[in-house]
Amino acid sequence: MPAADHPVSFAAHIKPLFRSYDRESMEFAFDLWDVDDVRANADAILGRLRQGSMPCDGRWSSDKVELFGRWIASGKAD
Repeated sequence: MPAADHPVSFAAHIKPLFRSYDRESMEFAFDLWDVDDVRANADAILGRLRQGSMPCDGRWSSDKVELFGRWIASGKAD
């Protein structure tokens, strides 16, 4: 997890949060390892993460959800 005052990037911080299983489960809709797909669906993904319905086998910790939210808020950097 990057410190609160450090930038969040997809490659370094967000993509590693999604396991192979998560990617396979969502391939029907979008690719969780593709920055453009995740950018395009970021708000919906965040909503599902917050409600605990994604990933399908158990919720993320609040730290991970917050990190994903920070990535969105900071401009969804590569």
